Amino acid sequence: MIVKHNLTAMNSNRMLGLTTASQAKATEKLSSGYKINRAADDAAGLAISEKMRKQIRGLTQASLNAQDGISAVQTADGALHEVHDMIQRMTELSVKAANGTLSTSDRNAIQLEIDQLVSEIDRVSVTSKFNETYLLRGMNGATAGKLTYSTAAAALGTKFGNEVLVNTGTVAGVKLTNVKNSAVANNATTTWAGKTYSVNGGSVYVFVSATTKVGTASSTVTKMSISEVVAQMNASGTCKAFSNIDDMTSAIKRDYGDDIKAISTFVDRQGCTNLKIETFADMNDAIDLSLHVGADSGDENKIYMNLQNLSARGLGLNGLNVSGDTGKNASRAIDIVAEALQKVSAQRSSLGAIQNRLEHTINNLDNIVENTTAAESSIRDTDMAEQMVQYSNNNILAQAGQAMLAQANQATSGVLSLLQ
Repeated sequence: MIVKHNLTAMNSNRMLGLTTASQAKATEKLSSGYKINRAADDAAGLAISEKMRKQIRGLTQASLNAQDGISAVQTADGALHEVHDMIQRMTELSVKAANGTLSTSDRNAIQLEIDQLVSEIDRVSVTSKFNETYLLRGMNGATAGKLTYSTAAAALGTKFGNEVLVNTGTVAGVKLTNVKNSAVANNATTTWAGKTYSVNGGSVYVFVSATTKVGTASSTVTKMSISEVVAQMNASGTCKAFSNIDDMTSAIKRDYGDDIKAISTFVDRQGCTNLKIETFADMNDAIDLSLHVGADSGDENKIYMNLQNLSARGLGLNGLNVSGDTGKNASRAIDIVAEALQKVSAQRSSLGAIQNRLEHTINNLDNIVENTTAAESSIRDTDMAEQMVQYSNNNILAQAGQAMLAQANQATSGVLSLLQ
């Protein structure tokens, strides 16, 4: 018998240490749910599962990207649905204006609604956006959604963004001599008070606000009415005179219809009335929006969505005119509106096809994610039932090891009996 080295206790302690270490790992796997908690648990399995996780995470986001793409498509399609409705209304109005039973004033009334519809179509095109991305503005060079107004500026003069301030000049009074009027002697003179508007140095538009008698040739002289002055000035051929500011702005819009969307008046700090003209933007190229629908970087993981510039200028509706003494303008407008309708229909058909494709893309991505997740789970996740059996086994072995270690420690106490 020896007392210096208790090999039985040493063996029991070593085995108990192994059991305790195994029991600690089992506890870690049961508490975390993973059978790989560190690279040492399964080095190869860790590398494989992380590669699968990369694919799962990438494809999950790709599925969300495709869903965002569908949302963008639906946003654009919803805007174009309203454009479609407005163009259909313009078809009705154009056909109506082409009828010979209508008068000039009837067509002018129809033109007012046409102008409003064209302005709204243009407004929809320049304001429709998804997540701060403009969908219907097109591409200007390398910049998406950028609008320029160089065409309108060249036609109308000084520009401030999409607004043009028309050059104006205040006129205190202009004398008209040798007028033909039964109530006024032929050598009488009269003045009118008003304002002239010149567009880019071109046509001069005159708004007559009042008239004043200047001189008398006989006791029967009376001042001319506004309508008489307007008629006299128009007859001279040197300007276009109006007694109503709305009639004047309508005339300016007709003369520059391809560039003008709307006209309004404002009073500046000097108290002068000015015209503010909202113009149509220049024509942009189509824009390609790429949707990344894969976990890798290749072009095969992208779906491209092509969107045309569907502003009023892009649809050819800028300057649409159905007014006039006859229905000739309206007849031409019918064909113009039909072409615009076809452009919108083609774009909406393209968007519908892309949406259907994206729905299939999402289904495929979700299927891949599900099956890859199942494969990754078999490598990484703990089989709780199997691990619990092992844990229970280790627990029994740990209790037995503790008992044997206690017995081994008591074995050397028998040496004391030899000393008695």
